Amino acid sequence: MEPDRHDDTDQLRVSDREREEVVELLGKATAEGRLTLDEYSERAGTAHAAQTRGELARVTRDLPDAATRPAAGALVPATEKLLAVFGNEVRKGAWPAPERIEARAVFGDCRIELHEARLPGRVTRIDAEAIFGNVTIVVAEGTDVRLTGSAIFGSKQSKLSGPVAAGAPVIEVRCRAIFGDVTVRAPRKRWW
Repeated sequence: MEPDRHDDTDQLRVSDREREEVVELLGKATAEGRLTLDEYSERAGTAHAAQTRGELARVTRDLPDAATRPAAGALVPATEKLLAVFGNEVRKGAWPAPERIEARAVFGDCRIELHEARLPGRVTRIDAEAIFGNVTIVVAEGTDVRLTGSAIFGSKQSKLSGPVAAGAPVIEVRCRAIFGDVTVRAPRKRWW
C-alpha cells in the first residue's frame, strides 16, 4: 500500500529573486492604496526574512487581486528567452507571460502566442531577432501593437486589421530582421 502523498510546495525554500518579486508586488499594492506604509514596511520585512514559499505566500494572501497574481511557488520571471537555432520554439496556451520576452530565431522559427496568455500588466515588451529565420507573434484582434525596429533583406509587419480596443493590452515589439521575418498577426480562424 502506497502512503498518502501531500504537497510540500509550501515547504520549498525561496530564492532572493522570489523575495524581491513579492516585495515589488507589495510596493504596487501600496501605490494603489491597498496597504499603508506601515503595513508595507512590516510585510516587506517579513518577505525578506521568509525561508519557505508558504511563508512568502502569506505576505500577499489577503490582497484583493492576489488570486490573479501568480502563487509564490509559480512566480513569473521578469524576462523569458526563446531561442530557435535550426529548429522551432513555441510558447502557446494559457501560459503566464512575463513582462519581457526575448525571442531569437537563427535558421529557425519562434512563435509566441499571446491571445490566450495571462499578461502581467498593461504593457508587454518583446525583443524579436530573426536572422535567416522567422519570429511570429499571435495576439487577439484589438490589441495595441507597437512594432519598431529594422528589416534588412527581410520584413517586419503587422497583419492586424481591426481597430485597437479601449483599454487593450499594449505589446511593444522591437525587432531586427536580417534575411528573416518578424510578423504580428491574429489567431487563425478554424473552419470546422
